[in-house]
Amino acid sequence: MRRKHLGIGAALAAGTLATGLALAPGAAAVEPQTATITADCGIYGGGEATLTATQNGTSATITVTSSAITAPLALGEDSIASTLTLVKASGGTTAFTGTENPAMAAGDGVTVGPLNGTVASGDSLEANGGSLEMVIFGITVTCTAQGPQSPGPFVFD
Repeated sequence: MRRKHLGIGAALAAGTLATGLALAPGAAAVEPQTATITADCGIYGGGEATLTATQNGTSATITVTSSAITAPLALGEDSIASTLTLVKASGGTTAFTGTENPAMAAGDGVTVGPLNGTVASGDSLEANGGSLEMVIFGITVTCTAQGPQSPGPFVFD
């Protein structure tokens, strides 16, 4: 009878521990999760843009939104091919690519993403020195940061 008690108690303890671990909140994998930059898109304008990052293991996404950078004309959903290139603190660059965007009317603020990329633990990525290239109806629009992102570079876990 004693063995039966120990077996049930151990099973309950293991189940409780597993439930607690499954329900425990996960730590944010990337810090900060959002950053802002001032971007210059040449003849296409420029202004403040927000970068929002997420991470799941070595996969990461970044979405770029701006009310200051506007669509030159109406754009359909998923019609912008985008490449966001960020500079690594350790040297080199990391590219985030994709064709995700909502439909936008002419004059609407631009949103592209989530753009997909691959990161390593400890990567520190900064928009300053990189670029955002958007291909819209065959025309490439290149935006560059006019200084460091705030509050600082994205650091991936």
